[in-house]
Amino acid sequence: MKEIVVGLLAHVDAGKTTLSESLLYKSGTIRTQGRVDHESTFLDYDQQERKRGITIFSKLSSLTFNNTKMTFIDTPGHVDFSGEMERALSILDYAIVIISGSEGVQSHTKTIWKLLEHYHVPAFFFVNKMDMSHYSEEELLSSLHTLSDHIVKLDNHEEVAMCSESLLDSYLEKWKLSDEEITSAIASREVFPVLFGSALKNEKTVELLEMIDQYTKSPSYKDNLSGIVYKVSHDESGERLVHIRLTGGSLKPKDEINGEKINQVRIYQGANYTLSKDSHAGEVVTLTGIKNLEAGDVFGDERAQSHFLKPYLLYDIDLPEGEDQRRMLKHLTMLKEEEPLLHMKMYTDHVQVSLMGDVQIEILKDIMKERFHEDITIGNKKVAYKETITRAVEGVGHFEPLRHYAEVHLYLEPLNQGEGLQFVNKCQNNLPEHYQRLIMTHLQEKEHLGVLSGSPITDMRITLLGGKAHDKHTEGGDFREATYRAVRQGLKSTTSILLEPYGHYTLVIPSMHLSKAFYDFENYDTPRIEDDDGTIAILKGEAPLRFLSDYQLSVLHYTKGEGSLMIEEVAYSEVKEDVETDYDSELDRDNPTGSIFCSHGAGYYVKYDEVENKMHLPFFSLKKENTQSTHHAMTVSDEEVRRVYEKTYGKQERKLAKDFYGAPKEAETSAMMSKRKEDCLLVDGYNVIYADKKLTEIANENLGAARDHLVDALCSYQGFKKGVLIIVFDAYQVEGGRGSMEPYHNVYIVYTKEAQTADAYIESATKKLASEYNVIVATSDYAEQKIVVGHGATRLSARELLLEMEAVKKEEFSTFERKNVIVPNTLMEDLDR
Repeated sequence: MKEIVVGLLAHVDAGKTTLSESLLYKSGTIRTQGRVDHESTFLDYDQQERKRGITIFSKLSSLTFNNTKMTFIDTPGHVDFSGEMERALSILDYAIVIISGSEGVQSHTKTIWKLLEHYHVPAFFFVNKMDMSHYSEEELLSSLHTLSDHIVKLDNHEEVAMCSESLLDSYLEKWKLSDEEITSAIASREVFPVLFGSALKNEKTVELLEMIDQYTKSPSYKDNLSGIVYKVSHDESGERLVHIRLTGGSLKPKDEINGEKINQVRIYQGANYTLSKDSHAGEVVTLTGIKNLEAGDVFGDERAQSHFLKPYLLYDIDLPEGEDQRRMLKHLTMLKEEEPLLHMKMYTDHVQVSLMGDVQIEILKDIMKERFHEDITIGNKKVAYKETITRAVEGVGHFEPLRHYAEVHLYLEPLNQGEGLQFVNKCQNNLPEHYQRLIMTHLQEKEHLGVLSGSPITDMRITLLGGKAHDKHTEGGDFREATYRAVRQGLKSTTSILLEPYGHYTLVIPSMHLSKAFYDFENYDTPRIEDDDGTIAILKGEAPLRFLSDYQLSVLHYTKGEGSLMIEEVAYSEVKEDVETDYDSELDRDNPTGSIFCSHGAGYYVKYDEVENKMHLPFFSLKKENTQSTHHAMTVSDEEVRRVYEKTYGKQERKLAKDFYGAPKEAETSAMMSKRKEDCLLVDGYNVIYADKKLTEIANENLGAARDHLVDALCSYQGFKKGVLIIVFDAYQVEGGRGSMEPYHNVYIVYTKEAQTADAYIESATKKLASEYNVIVATSDYAEQKIVVGHGATRLSARELLLEMEAVKKEEFSTFERKNVIVPNTLMEDLDR
């Protein structure tokens, strides 16, 4: 029998719970059909849900129809409980999106649609309440097409075929579509079937079951024990319940997950459950005895998914005097397990939580009263700020108490709005790989806070440049401390800006109130009038959420209930007004900006702005751009290269090429006396690396390997073109380096001295060489190109150099084939030719 998990998703009051009641009733799962307004539905058994007539917690029910076992998850429809709905999406095979026929697509419907895209969930649409709707099916279908043109009726194969090229080709060939083709198109989110009906009157609900039975397929499962935790709750006795979907293997009581033993495996049907002795992949079960799994966790071969929704409002919960505050905090912690989006933070006299809106506030207060008999007071409301930087910086963290050691160098650079945090490993020294992995883990495991207001950071790329460990004294936790401190030191050493959430709103008001609306928004961007027929006006725009969150009540007041404000999207943007904050980054002991160094057997604290003077590794440089370079072939003797190098850095003590290869031959010496200027190619190595896609990919994993690949390729190129080629690299790995030049086969490799860039070296060398030699410079820096041209050098782009290298490679191969003609081994082979 086919088994699938289906989610019921809807805007509030679209009739979602009524539809689930109808499906259970028409399939014979329940004997009587309850009603929301009678507080008698099978799934809304929670006291708060029955009192308010809305779904607050996701719940399970299952039914069997024909050859399909369907497990339904009824999710909350109110926007304040979107987090509960989103967590259920991670375990769905399919979704049913319920639309109110009397309203059409609403703002929350668009949020649901984006969530379905984010989690790649196929969907069926059911337009409910058609018995009460003033709109025709065509009008409502037009409303649905604002989400996607692929929402179609399945009885019209021609419309279905227009949803993809493969369906259209099949339809034009046979003039019909098979069930298998439609099923595959639905599963791949190319087609979204729609039905119009009434759940209250059981119209089209059986057809919906038939459609799901006919046009769905079972997912594939993993062999090993794997699963997704989508919810944590507590039963009436306080037992911790972990709700999971098995995506691989099987599970029974006394089995272990991550070292924890399972007491019971429950299968819920509404408020009731049965105990399972052996559950298999695909089932949604509830476990007892598990203490360490949280909502959103995965185990086995599953991979965690990023969450889409985030709360933007912060509220203070005041702890009443005389109450057992430890007990209250324990209960709040239990609620945080059930709703991870609460993001609870403890302070001495209050607790700060993240909430989605006013309805969730009231529910939280009621739950604390009913479940724990405690009264709480919700205090000040604040927006959830974020921070980012405007200028790139290298951050350094050092952690060296007695018998501990770690130093980390990170590169922090700003990204575009909305790109979030990115973490990249471009370690440029010999730090062992297991320490590199440890640093990358520490970067991603923590919510790093900014230094302006203590808000989370965003829109930033953090790159590991290098680090240092001690053979004896480095412990695992040392790199955690050094990594955290490197982030904070970098933030303190650059310019940060405060970001706040901006809402994209739609304001619908009577036209007579237009002037009032424009007056209210005078401190923000002027609203755009999308439509105004003289009776009703529709305005759209963007404004801070701290203003919009309270403006809905104002709209209802001045329009006497005839207006509405819908916030469709929220994105962070720079705060345009002065914001006062009492946060002091230097007093935040949990997030220090300085480092710990050791002297005379004891560790001592060094402030962020003094770390540079104490750090054990020099600053690293990072090439961030995909750069361009220039090239021409050239010939210069070893002696001339040495002379130019010594003009730049002083007398060279290292052995030169003649020490390795012997004295120059007479022919080479006489060539130097030619009146024609000889050529000398100077290549900025890292520019060429980051101009080539393959080398860039290698560099992202190991910069040293990319450097070796480039040098070998240039050696091959130089062997064909002849002359002398000098490859210049910034001195990333030289501590206190004075600069060096090393012969390597038929090229020379220059490492610049400390704090000197390759561009600066090339500029200096070009100026000294240009009077006697034909210098060609490979650089991507536009300003540098102008400078070297002014010194008499010529230039090419990195792409031109790479193309010439490729052409030379092909020419070499062609020459090899021409000079190595295959000689026939036998008489017959010769005759065949």
